[in-house]
Amino acid sequence: MTQQAPAPGRDAAPPEPATMDLRALVAVLVGVALGALDTAIANTALPAIATDLHANPAASIWVINAYQLAVVASLLPFAALGDLLGPRRVFLGGLSLFTLASLACALATTLPTLAGARALQGVGAAGVMSVNIALIRLIFPAARLGRGVGLNALVVGVSFAAGPSIASLVLSFAAWPWLFAINLPLGLGALALARLALPHSARRGHGFDPVTALLTALSFATLVLALGAAAQREAAWLVSLPLAVAVLAGWLLLRRQAGHPAPMLPMDLLRRPMFALSAMTSMASFAAQGLAFVSLPFYFEQVLQRNPVDTGWLMTPWPIVVALAAPVAGRLSDRHPPGLLGGVGLSLLCAGLLTLALLPADASALAIVWRMALCGLGFGFFQAPNLRALMSSAPPERSGGASGVIAMARLMGQTTGAALVALCFGLVGTRGPEAALFVAALFAALASLASLARLWTR
Repeated sequence: MTQQAPAPGRDAAPPEPATMDLRALVAVLVGVALGALDTAIANTALPAIATDLHANPAASIWVINAYQLAVVASLLPFAALGDLLGPRRVFLGGLSLFTLASLACALATTLPTLAGARALQGVGAAGVMSVNIALIRLIFPAARLGRGVGLNALVVGVSFAAGPSIASLVLSFAAWPWLFAINLPLGLGALALARLALPHSARRGHGFDPVTALLTALSFATLVLALGAAAQREAAWLVSLPLAVAVLAGWLLLRRQAGHPAPMLPMDLLRRPMFALSAMTSMASFAAQGLAFVSLPFYFEQVLQRNPVDTGWLMTPWPIVVALAAPVAGRLSDRHPPGLLGGVGLSLLCAGLLTLALLPADASALAIVWRMALCGLGFGFFQAPNLRALMSSAPPERSGGASGVIAMARLMGQTTGAALVALCFGLVGTRGPEAALFVAALFAALASLASLARLWTR
């Protein structure tokens, strides 16, 4: 009797792709690029948005914070939902919401409306970010998976590098709403390709617990709200109430996850000293980058008296050098300890941030560019070795949880950095951008120490 193949179901393994589907790959990479571009574009355009909407610089930070808050709150639940529904459905839903929210951003006429639309964009971006690597695994044959993951990383780096330049180009002949409107044709095109070509997959993993997802989202969202309220120097109850909710939700989450083989919030991994130090290094370094990337447009325009177009070009050397340095650092991490490479790189980042903060008001473009390049060199030498350390210190069966921690550490660091920029603006007014750069240098120094501590950790 011939044995029949099992019917597709929860435990069926997805078929191994014989060849790579170019249409599916393009759809995934466009979705990834839109999220990376949107972050960089919004950072660069923040002064123009604040001026047009008659918002003070501290309040305008919510254009950044609302997006990051939404991503932080929904990233891990979406990753678990991808196991239940399949990554194709989560990606399509996320990209659809991102595209629709981009239209809402372009039509916004007040700061609260724009911040709300940005929050919806963040939820959509989280849907895309949570499953993009899973889709790469379904699209590429196993023998070429490394190329697929590397291509995904390259698109993120190039998109983030191109963001400031694209923002400057658009702002040179159009108003800021067009920065969000350009997402519409790209998003709709990617959706059309995705519906045609993205592979289907069976459900897998340990299912989806909606209560755990709700507690995860509530914990991180209220934590970020408390952080933002504290940075804005709001009334004490506006800080203490969300902070209390975050603590309670976090406690309930840990109790509910106790004993779970693959917890949504991967505390099992954070109990490993090497993994915890690498996550701490990542969060502190991305906080430094967040502080810098949000404050630098204000610094260039308000302190160094550059126009928005020049600001975009001056922001570009940092991410470009990161993209160039990261592959070199990745190869070096095969022969040298990631803790050493990260410590040296983050020391260079600290030095670059300090030299930027100490620039004279009449600094030349060359003086700014080499300092930005130094920051990019330092950050690039940290990123790839730290990623390798995080993944290698987690067991293979927990690679999904490790990937979630990588994304969360980056997002929480960036959110913390943006909130601290608002605090600097509120405390010292016009000197806020310079103060934020000094705080960024402090975080880079702390990250360097955390990285070097791994040299003595097993």
